[in-house]
Amino acid sequence: MKYPRLARLKTKSAFDEYLQGLGLHLPCEEKIETGPSSPWGKPLVRKQGTIGNRFCILPMEGWDGTKDGNPTELTKRRWGNFGLSGAKLVWGGEAVAVRHDGRANPNQLLLIEENLAELEGLHRHLLQTHQERFGTTEDLYVGLQLTHSGRFARPNQKALLEPRTVYRHPYLDPRFGVDANSALLSDDELSRLIDDFVKAAVYAKELGFAFVDIKHCHGYLGHELLSGFDRPGKFGGSFENRTRFLQEIVAGIQAEAPGLEVGVRLSIFDFVPYRGGEQGVGEPEDGTNYAYAFGGDHTGQGIDLHEPHQLMELMKSLGIQMVCTTAGSPYYNPHIQRPASYPPSDGYQPPEDPTVGVARQIQATSQLKQAHPEMIFVGSGYSYLQEWLPLVGQGVLREEMADLVGLGRMVLSYPELPADVLADQVMKRNRICRTFSDCTTGPRNGMVSGCFPIDPFYKKRPEREQIAALKKTL
Repeated sequence: MKYPRLARLKTKSAFDEYLQGLGLHLPCEEKIETGPSSPWGKPLVRKQGTIGNRFCILPMEGWDGTKDGNPTELTKRRWGNFGLSGAKLVWGGEAVAVRHDGRANPNQLLLIEENLAELEGLHRHLLQTHQERFGTTEDLYVGLQLTHSGRFARPNQKALLEPRTVYRHPYLDPRFGVDANSALLSDDELSRLIDDFVKAAVYAKELGFAFVDIKHCHGYLGHELLSGFDRPGKFGGSFENRTRFLQEIVAGIQAEAPGLEVGVRLSIFDFVPYRGGEQGVGEPEDGTNYAYAFGGDHTGQGIDLHEPHQLMELMKSLGIQMVCTTAGSPYYNPHIQRPASYPPSDGYQPPEDPTVGVARQIQATSQLKQAHPEMIFVGSGYSYLQEWLPLVGQGVLREEMADLVGLGRMVLSYPELPADVLADQVMKRNRICRTFSDCTTGPRNGMVSGCFPIDPFYKKRPEREQIAALKKTL
């Protein structure tokens, strides 16, 4: 199924008409505002540290570290681009595993004692590039995302999942080869993993990061625990038990790394897994009574934010102020997580106009923000908006639907976008992400990630031709 290309909508009236035809409301403004009254340029002043503007870089793994979990020159280049972007909040740079069996791929960064010097250099490089470009880092706030990949762990071979699950899933187990012999994490193992998260947070503080993100999104371990409704023991069943993992990590960090802020990147809703159906278009598994979606309404295709609201209240009681919102998982329902025109090699054609997915995330984040105004919300899912991203993002900020706008894929192709918007420069159309999904197709097939269609650096790499050949066979 084909949907209109946003790049062909040349005027705001055409964009507004397009939204109206979809029955959507997005607060798109007429022009970018600069100066002291600009929603984009307004600093976020907090006692933990000032965030100099309202752009945030979202965490994106490059699948390009070393086998022992250290950064390479490709990793360094990406983090340098984050520093050059002009965004004043860097949410983690990328996901860093707290131990080997939690790596999402054999080249994911690993936060252990042996790697501290290399990771410190990576952090320093980001700060230096930002300092050289913008003259100060006093209003730059940089964190590190800590993760265990759980069901989607792939620590040793790119072609082989080594899942560590927290419950049996009727759809995901057979899809990803999880059988009765696959190890479920016991309560004792989860308690030891909590200790690993705390130890990693202590290291992050030593490296100079201002905060750590305890990752609870995209089907990885922290997120899966939130949907462990039928898991027995102290980490499953009740809301109290399903959030115990987060609560104990935060308590440990506050005891062992006082002063280090904690944030959470959270899939605020989830849907039933999808699969490619007729003509490759995504269709849901039978979700008439789907019981494994945190933030879902039990139909498998709807939202119920009752528990996400409850989690916000818990976070406030734990001293957590920053939440970065996302949805679903790139592994089993990517159209709600990262709306795109073109699917990655393991995906499916979008079952809805991708703009619907953008609006769904923006509206759900807004509902949480309105109910919890004292918390800092970073929104996601904006890249599909392309030329319209700055104007919609500005409207979201002005209407206080979120506090910051997060950029993911867009920064891979166009890292200077925040700086250009803040300077009221015309966007470079040839650098705008068109959601080709090659940045995911590459890693899904054993290659590094990067924007192969647009970034001049990655255009010259051999993976570009490999991906092009692969896509012809799909």
